[in-house]
Formats: sequence, structure tokens, C-alpha cells
Amino acid sequence: MKTRLSLCAAALLLTSFVSHAQPEYDQYARGSYIATLADCTACHTADPQQPFAGGVRLQTPFGTLVGANITPDRETGIGNWRYEDFRRAMTEGIGHGGKRLYGAMPFTAYTKMSDKDLQDLWAWMQTLQPIHNPVETNQLPFPFNIRTSLMVWNWINFDQGAFQPDARQSAQWNRGAYLVQGAGHCGTCHTPKNLLGGDKNGAFLRGEVVEGWMAPDITANPHSGLGKWSQQDIVSYLRTGVNRFDIASGPMADAVRHSTQHWRDEDLQAVAVYLKSGESRDEKAPAALAATDDRMKLGAQIYAAKCSACHSPGGRGEKNIFPQLADNPLLNQEDATSLIRVVAAGSRGVDTDARPTAPAMPAFAGTLGDEEIAAVVSYIRNSWGNAAAPVSADDVKKVKQKLE
Repeated sequence: MKTRLSLCAAALLLTSFVSHAQPEYDQYARGSYIATLADCTACHTADPQQPFAGGVRLQTPFGTLVGANITPDRETGIGNWRYEDFRRAMTEGIGHGGKRLYGAMPFTAYTKMSDKDLQDLWAWMQTLQPIHNPVETNQLPFPFNIRTSLMVWNWINFDQGAFQPDARQSAQWNRGAYLVQGAGHCGTCHTPKNLLGGDKNGAFLRGEVVEGWMAPDITANPHSGLGKWSQQDIVSYLRTGVNRFDIASGPMADAVRHSTQHWRDEDLQAVAVYLKSGESRDEKAPAALAATDDRMKLGAQIYAAKCSACHSPGGRGEKNIFPQLADNPLLNQEDATSLIRVVAAGSRGVDTDARPTAPAMPAFAGTLGDEEIAAVVSYIRNSWGNAAAPVSADDVKKVKQKLE
């Protein structure tokens, strides 16, 4: 009888413990998921053996910034921060001790995050292993290294304030808008920048070159955006890194690998709904180069010899292995940086849990000259329903120089 009572008492104590601890565990789980939505790994984990200890080098037009140590280490991380410090950094761009943050830390998007999400994220961050790893985050040259200048930058480029739902839209649409504009900070890479590095007004998500890659137009524009993508195309790309039009590579490969492949399906669907709902702006597509143009003739010869075996003579590609080139709006971007880079230097697609085998694209810079690369890129951008400005040998040379 005593043993039975003791077991019952132990069970009651355990049940009571789990009951009281569950809300706390739920908060940590929510915080961990929010960290995934916000892709904290991208800028704060250089060494997988030291998660969130910083050290990721970010190349900006003004110089190099380095992702900070955000573990709870008191000397080199944020162990001495309070929640109020964290919230101010996320929503105002002002860190511990009043230190102003550069826009590479996307507080201009995080300011839209809800207090609940910020509190849960902060609670989860307190559970991280403290790692002693000194990081000098500001490696910009003079005068960009003077943080007080960011007061002017913020005045010009930053609108503080939490996300405001649109009552005219569905809950799903508003969730997608919240993720794209806020936690997912898609505009940080995909919105054109002004001379100061801030987002251009009225150009949200219309594409920008980031670290030597073109983060493409992801508006509903049918010519050079996602207008021809279905909602399922968007979900598939974010979940697996692959769809009929594209394979994630470069910085987007990291975003898919560390972040979007782990999003809940309902969040991916919400993002797709939001992106597809945007107004298609009245953009007149340029006329495609004539097939009789010398650049098109040379490009056609190179394509037949170097590209058609994988992408097919008609640019149809191979499903989930080699993206289709025909009628592909990503090829119509005003800036051809990514396509030039992939042809010249090659690329490897992202490996995800759903598709662990990543297809690769060989480099052709060793066998093709700048004129030849320019010709084949121009040919691809002006064949099979595509139409875009031709690429010059100088364009190719500039991309290759940056790679070097």
C-alpha cells in the first residue's frame, strides 16, 4: 500500500511539473520556430560547431560587416542584455548601450514583428549555449564606420512600427504579408536600394544585386517577376529549393536550407497567397533580339554545343533537375548578373531534406571567352518566349572580376 501511494504521489508530482512547465516549453518551441522564420542562422552562425556565435562576413557596397555573437555569453555575446535592449534593437535598430545598428541587420523589417513573437524569440535565445567568441562587427572604412551617421540614415530610410493587418484581406493573406514584410525580411535582399543602401520607395520586392547574385523581382509582375509562377511553384521552391523555373543557389540556397524548408506548410501557403496577390504593374516587355542578330547566331551555336544536352534544344529543361529556360520570367530580369555568374563560374543547387541530392551546373569560363558567354546569355534571354536586354562582354568581365 505504501509503495502504491508513493507511486501515485510521484505520478501526481510529475503531472504537476509537466503541467506547470508546459507553457514555458511551448514558449521556447515558438521562439525556436520564430528564429527559423527570421533565419537568424544566416548572419549569426559562421561555424556550425558554434551556433549563433557570429562571425559571418557580410559584403555590402560600403564595406564588410560581420554578424554578431547573439549567444548569452556575458563578455562577447548578449548575456548582459535585458529584454528591453533586445526589443529596441529589433524594432528601433538601437542595441545595448545605445549603439546604433546598420541596416544589414534587418530591423527595418523586424520592427513589424509582434511583441508576442519578440518575447518568445527572446525566451528561446536565453536557452542557447553561451559561447565566448569575440566579434568585431563593424569593419567598414571611414566615414561609414561612424555609427552616429546612422541617425540620418534612419531618418531617411526607416519607418518604425508593428505590422498592421489589412481588414480588407483574409487572415491567410495577412499572415503572408506579416512573414514577407516582417520576420522573413524578404525585402532586405529583394528590394532595390538607394544610394545610402536603404530601400527605394515604391519598389518593394522588385529585385536587387546582393553579394554578387541577383535577388530577383518577386512581385506578381508576369514579365520578370512571379506572375507566371503558381502558388504551388512558390511553395515548392521554398520547401524543396526546386520548381519548374528555378533551383535555389547562392544566398537563396542558404535561406532555403536553414530557413524556409522548415516553415510550416500553412505559412508557406500564406506567403504564396500574399506574393501572388500583388498588383501586376504595367511594364512593357522589350522586343526580343532578332534571330538574325549576330549575337543570337553565335549564342545559338554555343547553346547547341554546351547547353542543350541538359536544358534541351527548346529550353524545356528536365523537371526538378535542370530548370526550364523557355518562357522563364527570371531570365528577363533587367540585371543578368546571376545568369552570367552561373554560366561563367558554375553553381550547385541547394540540398534540402526533401531533395538531398543537389544538381550542379558546370563552369564555362575556362572554355568560353567573354564575348561567347555574353552571346549565349543574350541568346537564352531572347529565345523561347523570353525577351530581355542583351549582355555585353564588358558585363561578363565585370561579373568575373567580382568573383576574383
